[in-house]
Amino acid sequence: MKRIGLVVAYDGTNYCGWQTQPNGITVQGVLNDTLSNLLGEKIETIGASRTDAGVHALGNVAVFDTNTRIPGEKISYALNQRLPEDIRIQMSEEVEPDFHPRYCDSEKTYEYRILNRKFPVPTERLYSYFYHYKLDVDKMREATSYLIGRHDFASFCGSGAQVKTTIRTVTGIEVFRDGDIVIIRVSGTGFLYNMVRIISGTLIEIGNGQYPPERMQKILDAKDRSAAGPTAPAQGLTLMGIQFFD
Repeated sequence: MKRIGLVVAYDGTNYCGWQTQPNGITVQGVLNDTLSNLLGEKIETIGASRTDAGVHALGNVAVFDTNTRIPGEKISYALNQRLPEDIRIQMSEEVEPDFHPRYCDSEKTYEYRILNRKFPVPTERLYSYFYHYKLDVDKMREATSYLIGRHDFASFCGSGAQVKTTIRTVTGIEVFRDGDIVIIRVSGTGFLYNMVRIISGTLIEIGNGQYPPERMQKILDAKDRSAAGPTAPAQGLTLMGIQFFD
């Protein structure tokens, strides 16, 4: 028995998120079925990040145990020939038997993309949130300073989350404009349910002048979901990658 690690990229548009569920097609479910057929044994993958329905990824990480004799680095080639076009393995390799992507120390980076212009662009509709009111990126950037560090992010946790604590560490946030796209890039050691999307929705309200940047501190201190802005739509969010630490 050996453990194989995968770096997985996917367009989440047609999936009910990462995690296997009985009443919907998921990325994990497709991976499990495809790997089981390829290797001739029952395969259950473990993912580092359980992204929501409609959320994309360029660098999610998963592992699975197998008795196959196929070299770890070759599995990606065989798997990509069988997967649907909206899921692709970027790398496969044999990893330590005790490597668990959810329990290892790591830093995840997400990007939220906002198409900020007068009219929508059809080719961006699946990968960004269209917002036609003007956004002040400088004010959005100023507001992010209150979120960096270790805080109780209860105000930025979606309802229904089952967690022991809402304390998380955000290691960095960038907000910048690239033409008509405003990008919010958030890195941290762990995230709550819908946390990045709620941060993005709150930053949009600050960027449109609804609230001043210093309002972010009051929202954080409130530890109340109703204090923060709306949950920004799923299609704007992409898990860019995960860095693991020894």
